Amino acid sequence: MAPLAEVIVTTAATTVKVFGTYILVAGACFAFIPNLLLSLLGFPAANEIWVRVLGVIAVVLGYYYLSSALADARYFFVASVYGRCIFCAGCFGLVLFANAPWQLMLFGLLDLAGAVWTKIALRREPGLSAT
Repeated sequence: MAPLAEVIVTTAATTVKVFGTYILVAGACFAFIPNLLLSLLGFPAANEIWVRVLGVIAVVLGYYYLSSALADARYFFVASVYGRCIFCAGCFGLVLFANAPWQLMLFGLLDLAGAVWTKIALRREPGLSAT
C-alpha cells in the first residue's frame, strides 16, 4: 500500500483542477445565491451588487485554473502558489486591521492549504517547482 502522501498528492495539475473547481463553485454561489452562502458562513446578508460581481470574477478565475490544469501550465501552477499565499495574508490582514469578520480567515486558510498541496505536488514532479 502506498504511503498516505502518495495517495493524497497526485499531480500539480490535479491540485490546480480541484482548486479551480472550488473557486468556480464558490464564485457561482456568490454570483447567484450570495445570501445563502453568506448566512451559512455567519456573514450578514448583502444587498449590494458587489458580492455578485466578486462572484462573477471568481467564476472567471476558476475557469483560468481549470484551463491551466488541462494545459498543464506549470508556470501558472507556480504563480498560483504565491498568489494563494498572498490572498491568505490579505484575508488575515483584513480581519486584523480592517475589522472584517473572522470567518474571512477560513477562505484564506483554504487558499493556503491549496497552495501547500500544489507546492508539494510540484516538488514531487520533475522540472519546474515552487521554491
